Amino acid sequence: MKKFFSKTSFLLMAMIILTNTAQAAPKIQHWKTDNGLGVYYVSAKELPMLDIALVFAGGSARDGDKPGVSKLTSATLNKGADGMNADQLADAFESVGAKFSSSSRLDRSSVGLRTITMKDEQEKAIDTWLKVVGKPSFPTKDVERSKKQALISLQAEKQDPGSIAIKAFYQHLYGSHPYASPGNGTEESVNAITADDLRAYYNKHYVAKNGILVLVGNITRDQAEALAQRISKNLQTGEKAAAIPEVTPLKESKTVRINFPSSQSHIFMGQMGDKRGDKDYYTLYLGNHVLGGSGFTSRLMKEIRVKRGFAYSVYSYFSPQRELGPYLLGLQTKNNQVDEALKVARDELNTFLKDGPTKAELEQSKKNITGGFPLRTASNADIASYVAMIGFYNQPLDYLESFSSKIQAITREQVMDAYTRRMHPEKMLTIIVGQQESKGTNNEKPTSKGSNEK
Repeated sequence: MKKFFSKTSFLLMAMIILTNTAQAAPKIQHWKTDNGLGVYYVSAKELPMLDIALVFAGGSARDGDKPGVSKLTSATLNKGADGMNADQLADAFESVGAKFSSSSRLDRSSVGLRTITMKDEQEKAIDTWLKVVGKPSFPTKDVERSKKQALISLQAEKQDPGSIAIKAFYQHLYGSHPYASPGNGTEESVNAITADDLRAYYNKHYVAKNGILVLVGNITRDQAEALAQRISKNLQTGEKAAAIPEVTPLKESKTVRINFPSSQSHIFMGQMGDKRGDKDYYTLYLGNHVLGGSGFTSRLMKEIRVKRGFAYSVYSYFSPQRELGPYLLGLQTKNNQVDEALKVARDELNTFLKDGPTKAELEQSKKNITGGFPLRTASNADIASYVAMIGFYNQPLDYLESFSSKIQAITREQVMDAYTRRMHPEKMLTIIVGQQESKGTNNEKPTSKGSNEK
């Protein structure tokens, strides 16, 4: 009986904690360290944990003439630092239950740490992490190993029509813009990258004035300030990275067909979407939830899968970045159903632009979005991820607190207005990867398997 009540009490306490976390939007505090590192701090006392993230203006958009260098830098960061090798660093983190992480995206490069807040364990975890963050050595043998792994991944992508399609989509949508650069590079670029290239990329981008620091967990403001200063002192001051150039939207529609020996075709259709801080961000987000962002309740899913059985999955989404990110509609269907499925997708988009969402669709989407939003900030890691986005893209500190009210305030007329201004069906890019014949129209470009899609 004692065990029963003990377990029940524990579960009740856990539910109360989660409920309180879900209901109260976290308060974000912001300041800068002496050498210009922006700090974003959230006190979260429910668990004895601390999540730390350093986010730098880097990513594949800043690879320049060395596609893949950002990703390789991130992948090799913890392979050697301050006299410790990869195994020693891994053992140091594991011995105190800490988790190291690093990543490279389109706009940003990140280095993270999750640790418990017990004094000795936290101190060892942070000390090891600072070695990696401040004194990585990029050992040549580990760089070569990371390059081999990258090359194996690139070879595997040649057998994956989905990977071929998404790379082709970015290539043809962005052309010569930095967003077209493949995050994992090409075989030629990866082979040419050296350990010195990684050190140069690190020295230029992993600096205080080019980054922000996120601290979320069970530490006080005073502790957070002291930790922020300690972290910033391990970084070179450096300079802020140059701005990413503006994106040039497509001027006409374009269809690219890439031959691939598969029974199904992967299809991506889209155009330029929005960017962080865009005045239409919330309106486009809500509208897309109705059209293709809500799973089985979306219009695209109902028309393409449920009514016609053309595809198992169909979806659409906006991916806002520092500059205009893509709007993308994706599906996979049998080769002999490609044209029919595409026609339905285009018809649904045109109908949505003409008539907009119904009142019932809009209200249901608002409920789905605002009802699920608290669960997306229910853990420290979730909060840290949002705060990293808020800080990096200079979003309002009340972003989490005001998100639901901004969604609720949007009207049907506002959705129709935003979609009419921003969406251009006559200027859509369509990528089709599968075994099929080109229709031979002027705007379609047949290519052979893997010919230009690295």
